[in-house]
Amino acid sequence: MNGTCGALAFSFVEKYALVLLALAGAMILSRLLTPDEIGVVSVGAVLLGIVQVLRDFGVGQYVIQARRLDRRRLRAVLGVSFLFAWPLAALVAALSWPLARFYAEPRLAPVLQLLAVNFVLIPFTAITLPVLRRQLRLGAICAINLAHGVCNFLVAVALAWSGFGFLSLALASVAATVAALCVSLALRPRELPWLPARAGMGRVISFGAYATGGTLIDEAGVAAPDLIIGKVIGMGGVGVFSKAVGVLSVFHQAITSAVSPVVFPLYAAQARDGGDASAAYLRTVSYMTAFAWPFYAFVALMALPLVRLLYGNQWDAAAPLVRIMCLSSALYSLSSMARYLLVATGGVKAQARIDALAVPVRIALLLAAAPFGLAALAWAVVAGTVVRAALILRSVARHNRIGCWRQARAGSGSAALAALTSAAPACALLALPAGAGQLAAAAAGSLLLWLAGLALLGHPLRAELTLARRKLAAAFPH
Repeated sequence: MNGTCGALAFSFVEKYALVLLALAGAMILSRLLTPDEIGVVSVGAVLLGIVQVLRDFGVGQYVIQARRLDRRRLRAVLGVSFLFAWPLAALVAALSWPLARFYAEPRLAPVLQLLAVNFVLIPFTAITLPVLRRQLRLGAICAINLAHGVCNFLVAVALAWSGFGFLSLALASVAATVAALCVSLALRPRELPWLPARAGMGRVISFGAYATGGTLIDEAGVAAPDLIIGKVIGMGGVGVFSKAVGVLSVFHQAITSAVSPVVFPLYAAQARDGGDASAAYLRTVSYMTAFAWPFYAFVALMALPLVRLLYGNQWDAAAPLVRIMCLSSALYSLSSMARYLLVATGGVKAQARIDALAVPVRIALLLAAAPFGLAALAWAVVAGTVVRAALILRSVARHNRIGCWRQARAGSGSAALAALTSAAPACALLALPAGAGQLAAAAAGSLLLWLAGLALLGHPLRAELTLARRKLAAAFPH
């Protein structure tokens, strides 16, 4: 892992900048838009998220894990991207009105039509980002993603402020895609082809069928809560639920999405070169849970102050959902990198089987819970995550020969760290009046206890942070 510190640094800079933009946007837009308006766009986004998996069709994963990658194969990958993206854009536009009638929500149709425009544009960068990730050129990826995030933030806030309502978010998404496209064209590697080719597409499609099958099922499970709530409870319920998920997704945006672009190529490179991807995976689990479990313990205890700070008092109904789903998010973090390990080491079929078993269970639990309200749905999310985690532990044990106990033990130090860190928000709730001061004191105390806990408990992450500090000191001497 030490050899990837520079790439991780770039990735974290990018992700934290995007997280700050997303938080600022959420804080502003939640005060400019109603729960119904946000709910409409949320349903449109999750519907497009499912189709997005088909549009990608595993081409990014294929580029990263391929042992040999020449111009002919890249042209085939580009051909597959166009083959799926443009017909799917037309399909989404055609289905926009039937889906709007299904949800009894006419505002959904223009949202879907606008978001479908992204499908027309994205294939032009289909091979650029995966090749940059394969080469660990995270500086270029950082520039592309920051262009997308900044444009999305500025356009969304400007349009919402001007009274465009729910359309502001959909229009901002299209503008952000155009901005990212322009930057990616400027930074694309010179060796990449411009024209697609039919020769070799069969191999890419064969790989993508397995990769996409599992990811599509997984995405259906992620989308299921919003889609079910939108139909059974209404768009206002979707808005409240999406705000609860928004609080929890801060960790994914700040940590998981910063680590995954690095660990996937790392696992794949070690597998290609005969290295020990399993050891790297266990270290990743230890590091991930050291961040995740204290974070979710803090969020569970401080849910109401956090929701009020981020979104305002009108979103208080999201706080109980946040507390419940912290359990599922913490459990998920234990196995969040397993997908990348399985795909990188040739276990794409095993990953697809996990999704095929776990997602139907999750959807069944959500459907059973929906008539009983949002809290019941949140508990269904937790139950579904328990089932999925058990399947992942077993699959990694079989395919990569990492026993379930070894996987669980990788997070044991993080459990003690979370227990120690949670003392700060617990004391703040008991001793201080509600408000920004209480939240600030809890956050400062948690950070201090987390740093102290790394040293007192001898957590493996401490060595990585010490190394990073020394490298920064050497790079910027006094």
